[in-house]
Amino acid sequence: MEILRALPEAARLPLRVYRLLFPVAFILMLPGFVVRMLRRGQWRHQFGQRFGFYSSAVRQRLGSGGWTWIHSVSVGEMLMGIRLAKTLQEAQPGLKVVLSTTTSTGYAVAREQIAKGGGEMELIYYPIDATAVVRRALALLRPAQVVMVDKELWPNMVAECFRRSIPVSIVNARMSPRSERGFLKWRRWVEPFFGMLERVCLQEPEDLERWQALGVPGGALHCTGSLKFDFAMAEPARTSEFRALLRRIGVQDGTPILLAGSTFPGEEAALGRVWIALRKTHPDLLLIVVPRHVERTPEVEADLRSLGLTPMRRTALPELPPGSARPDVLIVNTTGELRDWYAVATVCFIGKSLMATGGQNPAEPVLAGRPVVFGPHMENFEALVRQFLAAEGAVQVRDEAGLICSVESLLQDPVRAQAMVARARSVLEVHNGANARTAELLLKR
Repeated sequence: MEILRALPEAARLPLRVYRLLFPVAFILMLPGFVVRMLRRGQWRHQFGQRFGFYSSAVRQRLGSGGWTWIHSVSVGEMLMGIRLAKTLQEAQPGLKVVLSTTTSTGYAVAREQIAKGGGEMELIYYPIDATAVVRRALALLRPAQVVMVDKELWPNMVAECFRRSIPVSIVNARMSPRSERGFLKWRRWVEPFFGMLERVCLQEPEDLERWQALGVPGGALHCTGSLKFDFAMAEPARTSEFRALLRRIGVQDGTPILLAGSTFPGEEAALGRVWIALRKTHPDLLLIVVPRHVERTPEVEADLRSLGLTPMRRTALPELPPGSARPDVLIVNTTGELRDWYAVATVCFIGKSLMATGGQNPAEPVLAGRPVVFGPHMENFEALVRQFLAAEGAVQVRDEAGLICSVESLLQDPVRAQAMVARARSVLEVHNGANARTAELLLKR
């Protein structure tokens, strides 16, 4: 019989309020949630799992309990979660791992990776954070521990795990000053849940005080480095495969390529204008655009065509005969491939930094050996950007004009570009071994 322990007194009122407000918030967010699911497709797939309902086959596979449950929101976090799971299973053979995600794209990538040899792992959708739903999921899985990748913190899940003495950890954790300020405004309501965490594995030591200020005990905080930036776990790029695809449209191995990764609305058109300007001095330059959300592909095509450019979708490449007409812009309308496309680029631009706010991961192209340029808005990676700039390992620009100048300079001077990459990689060396350090902590009970 399961013995439940009492919640801390400070958590009882916040949890009651949260449980009252969650249904209202869920109803208000439901239209947007449905729209996103419809755009991304496959929304019917295992839909009941989001509410804690599982098929008899799934219940039979998962009902033995004792799982290490690793939750990752979407594609990038899921890839980190799978690498961490492999590290855990290598250190402790026979460890039972169940992975969960909230997005259909994350689910598809995880299923593909597991099929390729991701170890003995199960895969489910993460349940919404309603009391009854969380309890159904925990009653089935009876996990030995729950591991959240990045900074997911769901009050019902944390509280129900605490009551059942199931340790909850956050790995690859980061906390920007902006996020800290937001949490501190509601400190009375969130601090009890931060205090229930078993451990928090930080990317950067400078975040330690921020997590402590939110109620995480000092003994639960560990600086392990970033799972994303762990050299030891960097997988070989699919360079040969992608270069062969590009040769079908006459793009030879030495052709200069400007690749824009994880772009947001407005940035594709800006990159199109940058490409037009750069073609005056680099007539062979190819622009590759990788939208953050592939469902935006028709919108991206329309924006580029409005500039007089000819775009082509990446999914069309395998069907083309060699010697096909070359487009001005290649749109990568697939998921889970960005890190590998970075490896074929000459210069990489980081999306969500020019028109949008927050920025995307600037380390992935560096790990692929490519120079990085980004716009003024890199708030989500503030600490890493500051280190890159201090080491002269990246270039930050203010606007399109600055982007044109910076890309032009890097295209003209490949020696400088590679020296910049080397300096950026030296910044990332501190994260080498992050997966092993994180796994070691998670296996300590």
